[in-house]
Amino acid sequence: MPKRNNQLHASRTQRVKTALPQAGNSTMASLLDQAGKLGWILLRALLRFFFMFLNNCFAIPSYCLFLILLQPLRIMDSRAFWHIEGVMFRWLLAMVSSWGWIAGYTVTEWGDDVRPISEEEAMVIVNHQSTGDVCTLMMCLQDKGTVVRKMMWLMDHVFKYTNFGLVSLIHGDFFIRQGKAHRDKQLVYLKRHLDQFYHSRERKWIVLFPEGGFLRKRRETSQAFAKKNELPHLEHVTLPRLGATQVILKTLGVQQENGTLGAAGDGPANITAATQTGASKSRQGLQWVVDVTIGYPKARPMDIQTWIFGYRPPTVTHVHYRTYPIKDVPVETEALTEWLYQRFVEKEELLAHFYKTGAFPPRKGQAEAVSRPMTLDPVWLCAIQTWAFASGYLWYSLLQHAYCWLF
Repeated sequence: MPKRNNQLHASRTQRVKTALPQAGNSTMASLLDQAGKLGWILLRALLRFFFMFLNNCFAIPSYCLFLILLQPLRIMDSRAFWHIEGVMFRWLLAMVSSWGWIAGYTVTEWGDDVRPISEEEAMVIVNHQSTGDVCTLMMCLQDKGTVVRKMMWLMDHVFKYTNFGLVSLIHGDFFIRQGKAHRDKQLVYLKRHLDQFYHSRERKWIVLFPEGGFLRKRRETSQAFAKKNELPHLEHVTLPRLGATQVILKTLGVQQENGTLGAAGDGPANITAATQTGASKSRQGLQWVVDVTIGYPKARPMDIQTWIFGYRPPTVTHVHYRTYPIKDVPVETEALTEWLYQRFVEKEELLAHFYKTGAFPPRKGQAEAVSRPMTLDPVWLCAIQTWAFASGYLWYSLLQHAYCWLF
């Protein structure tokens, strides 16, 4: 028996010794495979960054130089000048959209179809989770008629100091500074900005993020405020701020004699100062509020770094639209606050359903929600990129020849 036990022990020892190299080889192969995948991701990220760096270096200076060249046209026919500027602005936003598109970051749309109202004036309110929200809007509004080129953005003042800040500054977007210390002055500046630039530059849609900051930064203070004031507890959005929304409605909307908003021609109205100074008589004022809710799979927001480096696998971002006629939107402080809070409570319900099921719920009275894939024409995107590099090279050659001629 002792001899047999020794044989069994020797056999087991031999099997273990044989298995150890095999396990080691398997682990090593797995590590090499992971290292190879990581290396490819890093290489691709570096190539994408290099491409986008060149993209910016060629496209943004070209945009600025073309507009400098067209300054005489601005004096002779400002409407034609801002039409051309809007077209180039849309091309630049399409260029940004292509960065996400080629990485497999696409958009699926839900809710109301906003294309039929794309030529009418609207205020767009959007929930704010990350820097990728702006990129998502740049993409999903590309196929909505003239919206992109006739759009004004309200964004944090920090954006002014990014590579795209100069473009937004020229386009006439408004950079708002957050914080109680600046709030009242910023609202005065916003009204002045709208009076000066919104109608004179033929703007039709104005986009703002009423939450006043990213979800992760504002959630805790918003929940504390809600608890203190017996307001709904929100997890996926925060309570919106009223100031900018009210200024936009009062400045760009047409107020009827009873104090409500409506389009020009709906009845006797008190036309705002903005409409009197520089607006075409044919303008109707704000006609819609477009409520946009952005949902990311597994509640993982897409940030600008992801768009640039493309390290996340292909992802579908879901965008839900709901439209409200301007006559249904109150303008007085208390009523507007309640109305705006209700919109974000609805956003909370929409996102809670989306994170649970992967789809937005159907509207009341509908059996099921229908989604629409938002698509971009790859040929058109390629043409935009070609234009960006070709125009950049053109300006580089012209400036080089000018320098040589002068010096």
